[in-house]
Amino acid sequence: MMPHEQKTIYDLRGLKCPLPVLKTRKRMESLAPGALIEIETTDPLAVIDIPHFCNEDGHRLEEATPVAGGHRFLIRKKA
Repeated sequence: MMPHEQKTIYDLRGLKCPLPVLKTRKRMESLAPGALIEIETTDPLAVIDIPHFCNEDGHRLEEATPVAGGHRFLIRKKA
């Protein structure tokens, strides 16, 4: 991530599988190619589901970070 880059922040805490992936996919439809989205989730399965979603849809998982009660993911939309 470049210092001047904007990112969309999407709070998906409290949602259970498959909602974090479904809502992320839907939200990313409105983003420009190459845009960044940061999602935060408390679903323990997200550590499996989000990287799989990125791989399947061609997005790049820039970062996956454990946070209190869950995980934060930084995803770059495919160009």
